Amino acid sequence: TEVDSRMAQMKAGQKVVGRRLSPEPAEGTSELGLDTGVTGFMFLSTALVQLMTGGLGFFYSGMTYEKSANVLILQSFVCLGLVFFIWAVLGFSLTFGTPYLHIGKYNLLGDPFTYFMLSEVNIYEPLQRAGAVVARGFPGMLFMAFQGMFAVITPALMTGAFVDRLRFFPYLSFVVMWHFLIYCPLAYWNWGGGWMFQIGAWDFAGGIVVHEAAGFSALGILLALGPRKRIPNPITHSPHNVMFVIFGTATMWFGWFGFNGGSALTIGGLATIAFINTQMAPAAAMLAWMILDCLVPLKH
Repeated sequence: TEVDSRMAQMKAGQKVVGRRLSPEPAEGTSELGLDTGVTGFMFLSTALVQLMTGGLGFFYSGMTYEKSANVLILQSFVCLGLVFFIWAVLGFSLTFGTPYLHIGKYNLLGDPFTYFMLSEVNIYEPLQRAGAVVARGFPGMLFMAFQGMFAVITPALMTGAFVDRLRFFPYLSFVVMWHFLIYCPLAYWNWGGGWMFQIGAWDFAGGIVVHEAAGFSALGILLALGPRKRIPNPITHSPHNVMFVIFGTATMWFGWFGFNGGSALTIGGLATIAFINTQMAPAAAMLAWMILDCLVPLKH
């Protein structure tokens, strides 16, 4: 299978740039060529992941009380501009550049000048690093954009943890520092050929780089801020707009097909099973929640 082939490459010590590699090109075709089907698939996947950040803002804003709704939406939407800009200027190079910092044979960070301000990121050929193709079949600029959407949504995921506890401009400063100090190194370790990838870790669609990073970072923020001085009453501060929650959930679920399916970086069996799991897992979770909600009495 595609998964077994990639893991075998790693174990055999073959030259592998990073985790996110497309399958080998078909016989008789150049690995520097573009595939219109794969390119179209990655265009769609990138757009779907971009859609998720706005959906997340609506989901969070509907879950909280009314006076916090606008701030939560804004904290998500601003990442679409701020994070993607700093990602294109420097973050992409730190994540996928040639090895820059290392301890022994283990790589820690990409070279900030490999793709600084998108230099050497092709629009007519796949992305290359040190003579090796990183992701085959679609333009390097599109690979940068797809990866950038993951960088955009990750800090937005944390905003639901510190509702009403960070002013907007300190939040922007935090996002910039967190992107360079936490996200880029962690993404390099897993996806850029860093030490976690070198020891066999394989983060297919952001379980470590996106979700664990956001979750533990949110916990760290809460520990630094300390407990709230006043705990909101769960009845008087119930979700103020259920329609926002439903709309945000539907938008994120729709976008997740690109988030997970696109992580295969090509159309095929691996993308198909990721696509099906994206429907099956939430469907099972929805049914389980409905059953528990009927069986377990609600107490305040």
